[in-house]
Amino acid sequence: MNFRDYQLEIIDKGMGLIMKHGFVYLGMEVRTGKTLTSLGIAQKMFMNNVLFITKKKAITSIEKDYKLLSPKFKLIVINYESLHKIPDIKWDMIICDEAHSLGAFPKPNKRAKAVKDIIYKTRAKVILLSGTPTPESYSQIYHQVYGIPTNPFKDCINFYKFAHKYVRIRERKINGLYIRDYSQGTDKIVDIMKSYTLNFSQKEAGFKTTIKEKVLHVDMDGLTYELTKKLKLDRVIEGEEEVVLADTPVKLMTKLHQLYSGTVKFESGNFMVLDYSKAIYIKNNFADKKIAIFYKFKAELDALQIILHDNLTTDIEEFKSTDKNIALQIVSGREGISLKEAEHIVYYNIDFSATSYWQSRDRMTTKNRLKNSVYWLFARGGIEDDIYKAVTKKKDYTVKHFKKDLLSL
Repeated sequence: MNFRDYQLEIIDKGMGLIMKHGFVYLGMEVRTGKTLTSLGIAQKMFMNNVLFITKKKAITSIEKDYKLLSPKFKLIVINYESLHKIPDIKWDMIICDEAHSLGAFPKPNKRAKAVKDIIYKTRAKVILLSGTPTPESYSQIYHQVYGIPTNPFKDCINFYKFAHKYVRIRERKINGLYIRDYSQGTDKIVDIMKSYTLNFSQKEAGFKTTIKEKVLHVDMDGLTYELTKKLKLDRVIEGEEEVVLADTPVKLMTKLHQLYSGTVKFESGNFMVLDYSKAIYIKNNFADKKIAIFYKFKAELDALQIILHDNLTTDIEEFKSTDKNIALQIVSGREGISLKEAEHIVYYNIDFSATSYWQSRDRMTTKNRLKNSVYWLFARGGIEDDIYKAVTKKKDYTVKHFKKDLLSL
């Protein structure tokens, strides 16, 4: 396998930063080859044992790149949730894919703690990979690097010490309680990380892809609008055996989000498809196209499988090798996979997360592709348009937005 010229340059620079600092952050945008580039660094540094941590859906693709490269080092590829299963050997290098997923704050998430433990135990060199290192806040950097002994914030023994120096801390009143908001990380964080980071964009790589987005409004069944109206007024819907309860703003936001796409999860934990309008719309309007469909809630997949039957798969390899369409949960499918075989991406529903928006819509991009067509299916008069307005501005859709928008729903 041959590297592109820019990848060879990043490999050389990345090796230099690792030798100087013990780690490097490759902030390379989607489809620019950050996986292969990281393996190239490990090869050039004559590593023996390399641990590559990623999402489960990306494992096959990474192993394929490894086989094509045929380096001398041994590679173990594993997903974050299975780190407790790794063999007890001396790792020379650890590569963390989609490193931004380690960036929860103020408390570290489970995967950040697990990665920290492995790095501390092995003292391995580290490569962090992400096309969007800080998708929502510069504060997300701290727990991505805090497990690396040579990280530039090592004098801050925890996030709160870090925030005191690098975050504009605000107090916000939520449901009558005052809480501290640590989301306003300052530019100083980025300035410090520049010495440890190699950024590379699709534009620099010569990509000329443009993304064309279109919102398609679907008329849902009358029952859907009756149920959403009742829930907004009464905050509860009682059936003979099941109950839909929306006694807090968060629950009301979530239940309306489900109902407007034709599904609901009851208090019992059971879920049901109430309206197949969106799935039928996809069948009628994309029948002659090979598409990738992103859904939000599990019951939405049930609706798709019932309407599209055997023309749908959830397996990425089957999608690549057949004419079948694929359905992916938006959070798990937004990273680490390529959907270049798709003619269009169709969103059955929209996620509250801005990260989901910006990452998932780029899954079809390749260096030679000129246009990505992306379609959003929103219930006419539903909540989705308001969510879309927030995430396109790189803002998560929160209860604060919802309370304001509820007046117009």
